[in-house]
Amino acid sequence: MNLFQKSMDMSRVYRENPKVEAIILAGSVSRNLEDVHSDIELHILRSASLTDDDRKIPIERVKGTILSYEPYEEGEWSESFIDQDGVKFEISNFLSTTVECFISDVVDRFKTDYDKQCIVAAVNDGVSLYGKEKINELKNIVAKYPLGLSEKMISENLWLGNRWNNREALVYRQDWLMFYDVICDVQKKLFGVLFGLNHMYVHHPIFKWMKYNGEQMKIKPENLGRRITHILTGNPRSSVVELEILVNETIALVEKYIPELNISEQKQHIGFVK
Repeated sequence: MNLFQKSMDMSRVYRENPKVEAIILAGSVSRNLEDVHSDIELHILRSASLTDDDRKIPIERVKGTILSYEPYEEGEWSESFIDQDGVKFEISNFLSTTVECFISDVVDRFKTDYDKQCIVAAVNDGVSLYGKEKINELKNIVAKYPLGLSEKMISENLWLGNRWNNREALVYRQDWLMFYDVICDVQKKLFGVLFGLNHMYVHHPIFKWMKYNGEQMKIKPENLGRRITHILTGNPRSSVVELEILVNETIALVEKYIPELNISEQKQHIGFVK
């Protein structure tokens, strides 16, 4: 199944609505990362609010079956459906003005909100299926990753949380559920630091496609992917040691590439172990 062609065909259905100003192909298909489990993610920018007809008629046109149909929430109307060929579509509808506000929040106000960054990343890396002029305008705005956002991503994510200080106790007590929750949370925070350090917008709120994203990063600890995998699958004691080393290496990279950024408080907090 050619998912890119499927996305093009579906975009032709949506663009028949005069409210549609632009359509962006996002997700794995836009990055040539699709596999047998992939769906098609479309971000549809509109000039006016949606009615049920605006949302349902395109699905009916392709004899689709609705899987989810969400009310307007936080600037988005979202739905998912499966077409008659069994291809799943994830549709995110936005007013164009809402997307512009999200972009301004991230690139002008340095807000680290991951949901907004995901929209910015879709604009930056996504494929224009319709409204190329409009999308290129937005791409030009987000093309230069701001230093202020980089510094905030690093500063905020280096606060690894109080539970990281309990890592030794969690291993000793064999509190594995909480232990791996802490391990995963710290790994996500380190990736947040590395996204900022590499001037990359976060592509997914819980860090999907990390093998791919790690490969795109030029500034990172050596053998990052292999070590992350080992931390999650290896012996808990060795996992803690490896993650501690990874934290220290990430801090060293921050101090090397952004020496003017003061992270002394974060370092002090990270060094405390109960």
